[in-house]
Amino acid sequence: MSKLIHLHQQDNVAIAVEDVAAGEELCVEGARFVATEDIGEMHKIAVEPIKQGDAIIKYGQFIGYAAADIAAGQHVHTHNCIVGDFAKDYGFCRHAVETDFVADAQRATFMGFKRDSGKVGTRNYIGILTTVNCSATVARQIATMFSYPGALDDFPNVDGVVALTHESGCGMRAEGEGYEILQRTFEGYAAHPNFGAVLLIGLGCETMQVDGVLAQAGLEESDCFKAYNIQTVGGTRQAVEQGADYVRKMLPLVNSAKRESCPASELTLAVQCGGSDAFSGITANPALGVAGDILVRHGGTVIYSETPEIYGAEHLLTQRSATPDVAEQLLERIRWWEGYTSTHGFELNNNPSPGNKAGGLTTILEKSLGAQAKSGSTTMTAVYQYAQPVTEKGLVFMDSPGFDPVSVTGQVASGANVVAFTTGRGSAFGYKPVPSVKLSSNTAIYKHMSEDIDINCGAVLDGEETLETLGEKIFLQVLAIASGELTKSEELGYGDAEFNPWKIGAVV
Repeated sequence: MSKLIHLHQQDNVAIAVEDVAAGEELCVEGARFVATEDIGEMHKIAVEPIKQGDAIIKYGQFIGYAAADIAAGQHVHTHNCIVGDFAKDYGFCRHAVETDFVADAQRATFMGFKRDSGKVGTRNYIGILTTVNCSATVARQIATMFSYPGALDDFPNVDGVVALTHESGCGMRAEGEGYEILQRTFEGYAAHPNFGAVLLIGLGCETMQVDGVLAQAGLEESDCFKAYNIQTVGGTRQAVEQGADYVRKMLPLVNSAKRESCPASELTLAVQCGGSDAFSGITANPALGVAGDILVRHGGTVIYSETPEIYGAEHLLTQRSATPDVAEQLLERIRWWEGYTSTHGFELNNNPSPGNKAGGLTTILEKSLGAQAKSGSTTMTAVYQYAQPVTEKGLVFMDSPGFDPVSVTGQVASGANVVAFTTGRGSAFGYKPVPSVKLSSNTAIYKHMSEDIDINCGAVLDGEETLETLGEKIFLQVLAIASGELTKSEELGYGDAEFNPWKIGAVV
């Protein structure tokens, strides 16, 4: 097997599949050259001379400019590749195609929880939500009372009682983007089908008032939804006792839910990547994209997010947009992020992370081109604000930061009931109340962190799988997980601490 991967005929760099030693003879597309220095696995090597100021091409796309003359066989990375302005061909809707849907009678199914709302859950939790950080302790103490070994033995259909707390809810404006995002997040979680019942707990004097949340969302109390304030019931001890009493009454009701056969069209898959490396865009992300395409063909939905990590690759999505309006909505979010980061003294190309760079990723453009492979190849049907309810089927985009817990929080609020998370460096991640399946980009990290990672996409590089066969396996695994099979992150107990609504605006 060649030591180099040359992804596109136009590329003037290749990726080292394993360490390359100085003086080693290499060959790409019939052209032979010699490595001028030691080059680490996953890193880029010039396959032809590149003059200072010329474009560096990978995936057939621009990823940066040469900061100095680069010889064939030389390492290409942060020391000689820089980001700069370049023309993008947005080509609105040029590559939008009709989806080849699977016939209804042949569509895949899974075993899910059908809710009165018409939505379908993949898990059956009791959730305890807090409007403000001040009610976090009460929420956690209630959940702890039902979290010791054997606590739910009499309720086998209940996956757990989970407290989802956060750091906001007060010291903020009672209007504007920050408030609206938090409100939408609460609405999405209160109505999420992976919750069989919900408690909403506030303090009583905060900006994000319980009554306001209920009125805005049109929520009313019932046997499976209760809301109250600590101040109103008489303090911490009584608030914990009241919450525990509510949970005890909810448990038999939630336990009465049973899994039943549901069409795959009821699945909404959130796709994420974290701790990416140079192989992520070659194995795990495109394999997940294949799986997402299959889900879309079966009538399901894929939510792609992390707006700062499509920067430089957004033109590939506008070309696949269903309508010019959808494409323009995506570019509007890019412009918003350019202004937002500028205001706070950041640049959108202030990325990748140190771990990404150690894994061979040099610029945000390169990272984005690899990340967008998660979106597959189907037409993008809609663009949503953070935590906005997703109503369109197919591939959609939800605006979010690239920070995984914040991004997934929004995707789940928007309706995702399964998360697929790719990693090259070895991210540790889970997310209650939604199962999160992790996919490694390379076999080495899969073996090193086998207790954390569900699927090894390094099998593509090893020659054991194609992207198509692996994508089919991922799709089938998603169906199994949606039907109740536990992911590695669930077995390890991840998911209680990852709830992290996006905070925008001043804290006063």
